[in-house]
Amino acid sequence: MKKMLLGTVALVALAGPAFAADMAPRMYTKAAPVVAPIYNWSGFYAGIHAGYTFGDRSGVDTVGQLPINVTNVLGGARPASVGLDRDGFIGGGQMGWNWQSNSPWVWGLEADISYTDINASRTVVTAPLPPGVGTLNNTFSSRMEYFGTVRGRLGYAWDRTMVYATGGLAYGQVENSAAFFGPSPANPVLQFVGSNRDTKTGYTVGGGIEHAWMGNWTVKAEYLYYDLGSTTIGVNVIPGSGGGGTGYNSEFKNDGHIVRAGLNYKFGGMGW
Repeated sequence: MKKMLLGTVALVALAGPAFAADMAPRMYTKAAPVVAPIYNWSGFYAGIHAGYTFGDRSGVDTVGQLPINVTNVLGGARPASVGLDRDGFIGGGQMGWNWQSNSPWVWGLEADISYTDINASRTVVTAPLPPGVGTLNNTFSSRMEYFGTVRGRLGYAWDRTMVYATGGLAYGQVENSAAFFGPSPANPVLQFVGSNRDTKTGYTVGGGIEHAWMGNWTVKAEYLYYDLGSTTIGVNVIPGSGGGGTGYNSEFKNDGHIVRAGLNYKFGGMGW
């Protein structure tokens, strides 16, 4: 009996390694890679912006009211057309909402308002028609105190970067004025003057690029063209100043370009 037990143990000891060698090797599988979720642009946001606004030497066109004034413009005594450089700083805030479903397309609506320091002025020197002597000073001024828009946005996103087109309503408070003086240097007298200050409305179009920078913050760069229409003011004669006729009509074009950068904070999650 003891010999049989020892034989069995020896047999198991010899068969063990061979049995283990015949077993299939254990299969190891790699863990699934961690994939960063795609950024989602949906949600409400608010932020600030700053930049520069400039014009295309937007024109001021002047015509006479009565024949004597018409003759002065046609003869060059009063300038028929003048360019104004409406350049300056622009800065303010914006807020908006984006919608994005399972698509790279992003729909949005944005409103902004900005302070501007546009304050352009230009004096053109002309000569009176014969038999007049000396020179005539003609001053044109334009300023904008604030500017705002309400725009739609259509963007295409590559994860955290989006390019977009935009357009909609534009508005701003614009003040235009003109002053025409009599001959100098013999004590020039203000002969014709006119001004207008009003909130103008029009349209704006443009585009930009926005990037989800970190956390809930995004940064953007944007270009806008705006057109607030034109303003015609009566540059009327000042009684007793020596000016002839009734005066002139000067039409100011209220348009320009904006380039600016912005910083937004997206509320309600980090976009994924």
